[in-house]
Amino acid sequence: MAIAKAERLMNLALCLLGTRRPLSKRELKESIEAYLEAGNEESFNRMFERDKDDLRELGLVIETVENLDGDVGYLARRDSNRLPAITLDAEEAAALGLAAKVWQQARLAGAASGALQKLRAAGMPEADDPYATQQHSALEPRIPVHEAAFEPLMLACRDRRPVVFDYRKATAARPETRHVEPWTLECWRGHWYLAGWDRDRGAERVFRLSRITGKVRSRAGAFTVEVPDVVTVRETVESWAGETATRSALIRLRAGSGYPLRSRATAVRELGDGWDELAIPYGHGLDAWLVEFGPDVVVLEPADLRADVVDRLRAVAKG
Repeated sequence: MAIAKAERLMNLALCLLGTRRPLSKRELKESIEAYLEAGNEESFNRMFERDKDDLRELGLVIETVENLDGDVGYLARRDSNRLPAITLDAEEAAALGLAAKVWQQARLAGAASGALQKLRAAGMPEADDPYATQQHSALEPRIPVHEAAFEPLMLACRDRRPVVFDYRKATAARPETRHVEPWTLECWRGHWYLAGWDRDRGAERVFRLSRITGKVRSRAGAFTVEVPDVVTVRETVESWAGETATRSALIRLRAGSGYPLRSRATAVRELGDGWDELAIPYGHGLDAWLVEFGPDVVVLEPADLRADVVDRLRAVAKG
């Protein structure tokens, strides 16, 4: 059914774009086989009006012209439906090239590369790219995407489709089933997070993709909660992942390790015996981040942060 409708819309668009004069409903019906099979005139009229509205929604500019006899005709002028020429300077071309390389490990890699090739074929300038892959290049911009959940969640966010997946919290021994209305995906400190509405808990939640187990399943139906502005969602992800700090934590860090922690430290003091003492801005999610450094980190204070880290380590040890 979907293929038949797509073919019908394509044929109608070609008829409207290929004519030099307005075509009446009768002429369009005689030119498109699907309309001839519509049955009665009422069915054809409903189908034609729906198709015309769908093409307009897709961006096709369809003109309605009435002649001296009062007959109505339709056409889509090519000059009204032709995109303007794309002109990019060297800096804009470099930005697009950089963006395409960022997605080399994701599902978007093929689409980004293909779009770039089409733009270059159309005359986009070959800019000097400081990030171009070279034999001795040490740095390359990338957003790694290794989680199998990324692609289905990206499509669900785009199509506004609810999803179901099993999620294992860092403090839980077993995963739990979550019913979520996905809003957006955000990358923070090399990890991907999903922000959305948790239907079971009746509140917005943030999920780290690496903790999603099994397959992401789509569910029919519309969202029950309005999707907030993207800026608000991004701030929520940063807050849950530990970006928003309200206090300061004191930790011991093994010398020569934990460079991401050192870059955020507000104070560093050598303790000797291969350990340093660091003051780190403390916000929601810092406990999960500290666990990733394993035995190289010891939390000194506050006590609640230390307890959270110990609980997470015990959960990991249980498997």
